[in-house]
Amino acid sequence: MRKAELIVFTDLDGTLLDHETYSHAAAAPALQRLRDRGIPVILASSKTAAEIAALRAEIGLSAYPAIVENGAGILPAHADSAGAAPDYARIRAALDRVPPELRRHFTGFGDMTDAGVAHSTGLPLDQARLARQRSYSEPGEWAGSDTERAAFEKCLADEGITARYGGRYLTLSLGGTKADRMDEIAAAYGNPPRIALGDAPNDLEMLLAADMPVLIRNPHAKPLPPLPEKQAGRILKSTKTGPSGWNEMIHSLLSKAQSRQIGA
Repeated sequence: MRKAELIVFTDLDGTLLDHETYSHAAAAPALQRLRDRGIPVILASSKTAAEIAALRAEIGLSAYPAIVENGAGILPAHADSAGAAPDYARIRAALDRVPPELRRHFTGFGDMTDAGVAHSTGLPLDQARLARQRSYSEPGEWAGSDTERAAFEKCLADEGITARYGGRYLTLSLGGTKADRMDEIAAAYGNPPRIALGDAPNDLEMLLAADMPVLIRNPHAKPLPPLPEKQAGRILKSTKTGPSGWNEMIHSLLSKAQSRQIGA
């Protein structure tokens, strides 16, 4: 891959995609400006490879890899799927070895039907089907106590599996975050300065790993946790929401970058 002048990493729901309509239309001018300058745009989401592949093609970003399943894996450029899924098979096998009195409290996507995932997530049935095509991680509903969850997580940790609780789902993986995957992908493009855009606390690791972190305003999202003043001061904030805010901030950052080049 040729060295890029900049690289953009972006969350999807509530950031590049509108919270209500899931449209990215309002970001089209900024996306075109990035396209004209050959700046890679890397989608980074909790969505599966199957979900992101179709969306990436729709936006016109299939030439670039994408970060899937909250950083548990990478969807290669131009690929429709992540291929074989040994990580997922390992996670499911480890679940089978958890004591039944703990295992019964966890209902993963692999334990549900497509209709069950649609009911749990609120996704349409066709999208729920794609959400179940997992390669690297297993989200699920937890119905036990905090004490039981700690014991459940300890059983999985002994198998090398990490668990992260995101509010609605307890997600199991072999580790890896969006920030880890950012390092891998940025290195392939010559480690250019990084712009990262997100809207919620689960994007924080990605934002803090960027040179230009951008928080897109989302009145539906939880606020970021308290940060040291130096870190908090680095995070830029949009005035508009969703793809309108995305468009606003990308234009602003590209214009500032161009001004610095002219003044150099």
